[in-house]
Amino acid sequence: MCGIIGYTGSREAAPILLEGLASLEYRGYDSAGIAVLASSGEITVRKAPGKLRSLVLSLEGDLPEGRVGIGHTRWATHGVPSEANSHPHQDCRGEVVVVHNGIVENFLELKQELMEQGHTFTSQTDSEVIPHLIESFLAQNLSAEEAARSTARRLAGSHAVVAILRQEPGKILAFKVGNAGGIVVGFGEGETVVASDLPAILPHTRSVVFLSTGEMASMTPTSAVFTSLAGSVVEKLPQTMPYDPVSVAKGGYEHFMLKEIAEQPEATIATLRGRVSFDLRSVFLEDFPLTQSDIKSLHRVVFIAMGSSYHAGLIARHMMERLAGIPSEAENASEFRYRDPILDSRTLVVSIGQSGETADTLSAMEEAARKGARLITVCNVEGSQATRLAEGCIYLRAGQEIGVCATKTFVCSLEALYLLAAHIGHQRGFLSRTALEDAVRELARLPHLLGGLVSHQDPYVALAELYHKKSHFLYMGRGINYPMALEGALKLKEISYIHAEGCPAGEMKHGPIALIDDSMPVVAIAPRDGLYDKMASNIAEVKARGGTVIALATEGDREIARMADHVLYIPPMSPLLTPVLASVPLQLLAYHIALRRGCDVDQPRNLAKSVTVE
Repeated sequence: MCGIIGYTGSREAAPILLEGLASLEYRGYDSAGIAVLASSGEITVRKAPGKLRSLVLSLEGDLPEGRVGIGHTRWATHGVPSEANSHPHQDCRGEVVVVHNGIVENFLELKQELMEQGHTFTSQTDSEVIPHLIESFLAQNLSAEEAARSTARRLAGSHAVVAILRQEPGKILAFKVGNAGGIVVGFGEGETVVASDLPAILPHTRSVVFLSTGEMASMTPTSAVFTSLAGSVVEKLPQTMPYDPVSVAKGGYEHFMLKEIAEQPEATIATLRGRVSFDLRSVFLEDFPLTQSDIKSLHRVVFIAMGSSYHAGLIARHMMERLAGIPSEAENASEFRYRDPILDSRTLVVSIGQSGETADTLSAMEEAARKGARLITVCNVEGSQATRLAEGCIYLRAGQEIGVCATKTFVCSLEALYLLAAHIGHQRGFLSRTALEDAVRELARLPHLLGGLVSHQDPYVALAELYHKKSHFLYMGRGINYPMALEGALKLKEISYIHAEGCPAGEMKHGPIALIDDSMPVVAIAPRDGLYDKMASNIAEVKARGGTVIALATEGDREIARMADHVLYIPPMSPLLTPVLASVPLQLLAYHIALRRGCDVDQPRNLAKSVTVE
């Protein structure tokens, strides 16, 4: 989750940019940089790989002068961490400098187009096409604002971009496409600050505006004009943020859970950074303890976890078998530790967790290590006990998750496990180069598609009004989506206190179908995949018995719409990554039902974020 800061005002910009970047260090990064525009029109760009202190040391106390500037902390997606690949990026004439959060899905196409126009590139990043695009539109005599909006409309994916231009001293432009990251504009006395998050804003002002997707801000020290990306003026009134830690952390959302659902597009980018090269279509896992020889010797993978992480493990089993060709299983850690499992050095045990402190999972890890299995963990907290027990760790980088319900940590777990399966599959020779490229290409689409899903709340509000008084729900799915039925049911019962169960749709005739009546809604997870026809038959069985069906289906599916009472849509996606997209509707349905019932969404009764006792 890249950190972005920008300043225009009466003070020297560089110290404010560095302070702002320091306040955003919690987001994680592998390089940092600033760009400052002097009154003479000269733009000075200074950047360095590594932590912010590396940038500060490289400046040697000689800060560039100027009262307008932008800064950035970056997690690499395209190109290794290096000075050349660090942000800010500028066009070859030095007219435009930008910082960027997101993945430009069509950057290769845009880069080729720009190179044919005579543009030269100095980095491996996707982000560098953005200043070149803006400059190319400026060359067509468009205004700075028109050039930025035209650029935004050319970018595929989700993006947060902040730019300064030599021809517009004193001005900062910012635009947001999709939901790859936040942009907050703060209004001070004779100065304007823009950032990716509130901690960088509030030391200067509490009067802020949040940029919505599809909007642009044109800012000077004393004013800001907001427009749509089509160019129409958008009226936005500043709101005053209370300067207390809880309000700042919530960022204007009513609950942490809703905020963390909204953060999922950006969180998934953070999970990918430094691990996926979208230009080379490759996967790299840092500090991965197994050599290629070790990987080829594996004959079994076991995923161990609890709660939502266990459901992620059930999905990962499908990923590992499809992408790596290794027999895999997923087990509840509390059961695994007590059954004397058969393990050896050719077994890879993967523990999955959020806090890395869950007692049952830790005990299961100790059992795996005692029996000589290879052991890695997928975890969100650096330095946690799970990371100390394992040989290696794949960090989620989802950021702090305060709501008890796992939302962004769940989708980031799925993404990290997909990367693990793809890496192992390619190292074993099971996943061809072409298949790996296809797998990586699908990952690039996720943040933007998630952004579209988290931005639409109305269908869930309407369903909550209809069904919040129900006492029972049944969720059903098949194949890789059966674990999502379990996950959807868990979310609902965790925060709304409604009894909910998930079951394999093929199991319906073996018992659960006896429960069907008009008082128990059935949530059917039915995307268009290899089991679609069977799911459609299960839905027909429910409807034939007077049941109410809320279907989760692929966009454009009219057949399901005719059969079900209500339909929630997700975009088309490869089957192995469909659960990532399916997570959002299931989370939002549970959230709005719980909200309508007046439940404590962030701190549901009897539950804790980390279960540290058996």
